[in-house]
Amino acid sequence: MYSYCTIRIFCVPLHPFLIMDTLLEIRRPIEDSFQEFERLFDESLKSDNPLLGNVLSYVAAKRGKQLRPILVLLSAQMCNKITDKTLCTAVALELLHTASLMHDDVVDASPTRRGAESVQAHWSNKVAILGGDYMLAKTIALIAEIRNGRILDIVSQLGRSLASGELLQLHANESMWISEEQYYRVIEQKTAKLFEACMEAGAESAGCTMRQRTALKEFGRLFGICFQIKDDIFDFSDSEEIGKPTMNDIRDGKVTLPLIISLQRAPQDESAHIRILCEALSNHDSLLNTNKAEQEIKAFVMRYQGVEYANVQMQTLKKKAAEKLNVFRDSKTKESLFRLFDYAIYRLH
Repeated sequence: MYSYCTIRIFCVPLHPFLIMDTLLEIRRPIEDSFQEFERLFDESLKSDNPLLGNVLSYVAAKRGKQLRPILVLLSAQMCNKITDKTLCTAVALELLHTASLMHDDVVDASPTRRGAESVQAHWSNKVAILGGDYMLAKTIALIAEIRNGRILDIVSQLGRSLASGELLQLHANESMWISEEQYYRVIEQKTAKLFEACMEAGAESAGCTMRQRTALKEFGRLFGICFQIKDDIFDFSDSEEIGKPTMNDIRDGKVTLPLIISLQRAPQDESAHIRILCEALSNHDSLLNTNKAEQEIKAFVMRYQGVEYANVQMQTLKKKAAEKLNVFRDSKTKESLFRLFDYAIYRLH
C-alpha cells in the first residue's frame, strides 16, 4: 500500500476536479457507524411540544455537511474502535454545533442559513434562542449518559471557548481592524476549537493512548484553522462559482485573512482608503456605490495577493496536519482524514 501522506501531502497539490472526493467516499471506512449516527441524531431532534417540534424538524431538514460527527467517528476509528460512547459523543457535538449556529444567526441578524431562512428569520429571535438552548440541554444530557469525565471536560471547555470566541469576534468587529495574530486568536476559539474537540473526544471515546489523542486533537485544530481560512477566501471569490453572495464578511464588519495581509502590504494611504470603503460597507452607507466599492476592495486584495497568501497558509497547515498523523500506521481511515483536509481546501462552498 502506498503512503498517501508522502504522495498527496508533500507533492503537487491535486487539481480541484480530482480532489473533490465526495463525502460519501471519505465516510466509507465509517459508513455503517455514520448511518447509525444519523438515526440517533434524528431521534434527538424530536419533541412533543408543537412549536419546538416544528423548529427541530426544520433544522433537521436543513442539515449541513456534518463534518464534525465525521471527524468524531474517523478519530475513534483511527484506534479501531467506534463505540456507543463515540456515537453519543458525535450526536452531542453536532447538537452543540447546531445550537451555536442558531445563536450566531441571532447575534449576526443572519436572514439565511444553509440556503434557507434561518430559524430567527423564519420564526423570531426568541424562538431561535430557546430552540438553541433546548439543543444545548440535550447536549448536556447526552454527555452525562456517557459517564466519561474526560469527554465531559472536553465539551465543557468547548462551550466556554465558543462563547469566548464569539465575544472576541464581536470586539474585533467593533474596531474592525485586527492584526494577523489577533485573527488567529479569534478563529482558534470560535472555529478551530470545535473541530479540535471532535477529534479529541472521538479519540477518548475509543480509548486511544495519550500520544494518539494529542496527535488527533492537533490535527483537528489545524483542520479548523484551514476551514476558516477557506471561508475567508470565499468572500473574494466569484459569487457564480460558489453559488452564494460574496463580500458578506466585509458587510458584517468582519476582517478576513486576505484583507488583513493586503492592508499590511499596501502603502499607508491606499490602506487607509480601503479601510474607509470597508467601514462604509459595514455601516450600510446609503451614499456609497456598493458594487463599485466591493469591486475596488476585491481588486485591492488581488493586487496585494491576499488570497494567494491565504492559500499558502492552508498548504502549510495541511503539511503540519499530515505530520501529526505519523504516529498512526497507514490505513483507509487515515487516508480519509487526509482527503477530508483536501476537501476543506478545495471545496467550492
